[in-house]
Amino acid sequence: MTGSRSYAAVDLGASSGRVMVGRVGPDSLELAEAHRFANRPVRVPEGLRWDVLALYAGVLEGLRAAGRVDSVGIDSWAVDYGLLDADGALLGNPVHYRDARTEGVAEKVWATLPAAELYASTGLQYAPFNTLYQLAAARSSAQFARAERLLLIPDLLSYWLTGEQGTELTNASTTQLIDPRTRDWSYEVADRVGIDLGLFAPLRRPGEAAGLLRPEVLEETGLGGPVPVTAVGSHDTASAVAAVPAAGERFAYICTGTWSLAGLELAAPVLTEESRAANFTNELGLDGTVRYLRNIMGLWLLQECVRAWGDPDLGGLLREAAGVPALRSVVDAGDTVFLAPGRMPERIAEACRASGQPVPRTPGEITRCILDSLALAHRRAVTDAQRLADHPVDTVYVVGGGTRNALLCQLTADACGLPVVAGPTEAASLGNVLVQARAQGLVGDLADLRRLLTRTQPLTRYTPRDDTARWAAAEARLATR
Repeated sequence: MTGSRSYAAVDLGASSGRVMVGRVGPDSLELAEAHRFANRPVRVPEGLRWDVLALYAGVLEGLRAAGRVDSVGIDSWAVDYGLLDADGALLGNPVHYRDARTEGVAEKVWATLPAAELYASTGLQYAPFNTLYQLAAARSSAQFARAERLLLIPDLLSYWLTGEQGTELTNASTTQLIDPRTRDWSYEVADRVGIDLGLFAPLRRPGEAAGLLRPEVLEETGLGGPVPVTAVGSHDTASAVAAVPAAGERFAYICTGTWSLAGLELAAPVLTEESRAANFTNELGLDGTVRYLRNIMGLWLLQECVRAWGDPDLGGLLREAAGVPALRSVVDAGDTVFLAPGRMPERIAEACRASGQPVPRTPGEITRCILDSLALAHRRAVTDAQRLADHPVDTVYVVGGGTRNALLCQLTADACGLPVVAGPTEAASLGNVLVQARAQGLVGDLADLRRLLTRTQPLTRYTPRDDTARWAAAEARLATR
């Protein structure tokens, strides 16, 4: 690849991490996996924690495997953070967003700052694990009293690599402390809920420099310096949406993986009370864009079932599910009842039983229930987003790990009544790589970036097979329960 450069994308998901190497040239884009490692949370007496030291070790091993690179970028899941003391040392393992410590906390926050006012200021959907509620839950702890700095997960790892501290904007926008109109901290919200914004490092934008790999990191990884670390869309969804291979504005996207993030890319936030009631979020993206989307429980439902069943062959499960009658039973894939790990097959069966639907019993029946439910949730999110934002779409783009699930992609096309274009699978890593390449002048604006993806990445198109009447009926059936 003449004239190309290499970039390491550290992409951390809720169940695994990976270091990918992207080679970018004037009209070329290739991505290869250098190292993949598990992300296994640990339950300790005080609750559920991320094993962030194991993640950092995986990052170092991945950079060692990557070989010579021109830059490094880091993205991860949102909302979670590490606390540092006055010496910059980590105060304990970061708390997992599925930990129970935020139960009932939102209501206490709303007593000071009502939910409607909070949404009008920050545009962020309600989720019990939003950073704002985590901070409210942690405020009385001894660990929090010692904290001098808060770094979101990708910023924490960047700090360990470089010794430089910063807070990347796209991820900061998920804390419920950012005003999406000004793209800066909401000082009024922070003041009213008693959060000291001095805990946060200065804001960075995607494409800005985040430091150089420390000499100790260069020695451990075998890389020849200097190697810059570049701030990317450090919320993995921001990187994934940047890698949606769409032309124009009339598209919806679904970033699929442990979560499904379904929505639109807009020029301005939607802060209406109707939007709040529909639980849509306004998160910040590249180049002044807003990711207007709804969080859906995603393939977490199936991942937990597969774990409970002893990790059977997924291909066999999907073939069995394809033979189960469609829409026999559905559940609300956005219901927080499914948030915690454990007993997922039983909980799905219980939800069907409680709603008077046939109870799925075999793994194939439960898998079909999950996939139908996800497709139905995708339909609802895409439909609601168009109405609330007054922004019609012609095509739905599915990116991320769910692109490997052809049945889910086809069901999503059927449910939405729109063509679905699936790919790329490693969208977050590609978006990460391309922001680094753009920072070094190899790629132009967001439209140019997407044209490069369309030319170079394999995409699969799914056409709706029938009308959407039965999906509308299933949606109505679910809404009445």
